[in-house]
Amino acid sequence: MASEKSRVLVLGGTGYLGKRLVKASLRQGHPTFVLQRPENCMDINKIQLLLRLKKHGAKFIEGSLSDHESLVRAVKQVDVVISALSSQDISTTATQLQLKIVAAIIDAGNVKRFIPAEFCIDPARHVHDLEPAKTLNVRMMDVRKAIVEANIPYTSIAANCFAGYFVPNLSQLGTLLPPKDNKVTIFGDGNAKAIYVDENDIATYTVKTIDDPRTVNKTLHLMPPKNILSQNELISIWEKLTGEKYERSTISGEDFLAIMNGADAIIQFGITHNYPIFYEGGYLKSFELKEGDEEATKLYPDVNYTTVEEYLKRYA
Repeated sequence: MASEKSRVLVLGGTGYLGKRLVKASLRQGHPTFVLQRPENCMDINKIQLLLRLKKHGAKFIEGSLSDHESLVRAVKQVDVVISALSSQDISTTATQLQLKIVAAIIDAGNVKRFIPAEFCIDPARHVHDLEPAKTLNVRMMDVRKAIVEANIPYTSIAANCFAGYFVPNLSQLGTLLPPKDNKVTIFGDGNAKAIYVDENDIATYTVKTIDDPRTVNKTLHLMPPKNILSQNELISIWEKLTGEKYERSTISGEDFLAIMNGADAIIQFGITHNYPIFYEGGYLKSFELKEGDEEATKLYPDVNYTTVEEYLKRYA
């Protein structure tokens, strides 16, 4: 007889990645719950999304991140907690919210797996990045430390570059759509390799881990082989699909960082987040899996992941 599927609670289930996690959990047969927070009750878009998720089979649990007892009650109803709260917020509030979830899991005492809100390049490898990205990475590691100290079984997801933010725009700043003037900016020599992952695939791989003993207390790195590409290769795929040639101009690392001068916090974060990916030899220059690391496509070869070319075809 097949083992019973874990019950899953998604926090931030109406967010960009959260709704995908909810759907992936349902597709994989898990009883899936979304925390229905009171602050969302006057947001018509979130209400409509909740109704669509309900139609797919999701159930709702009322609770608030600012109400410890309600959060504990919610956690007690499930086996697995996935936090899909924004991981790009460098404020102390974001860290405090994650620690509130950890506290609720401790008091509930029944959770067999927690997946914290990381979903980016592995923060453990980037605690020495430039500010303000450094602050985000350090705070995510503070949360991970709290999880480990509380002896909570966890899996960290190193999702690398969300395709929606890096692929259609050919990794250009200031837009999420393909450049219209057939001109692109190349970071450095454009040959540093990055890892681009479809957001639905991120959700699929994440849910795959929750009943898998191989991923307990480990970091799962999402590294689809066909999606490990340089910026030059990314642009060349787009040129092939569109039949158009793009004029490429380069920007040095020094000039790239200078964009931060006078920019708002979001732009500054984006610059310092992207810098180690495209400069300093690139994120993969000295990358190797270490003890405590697993790679998603090797663990789950049955997942037919979306390639960068397939992703770009949506926009061609």
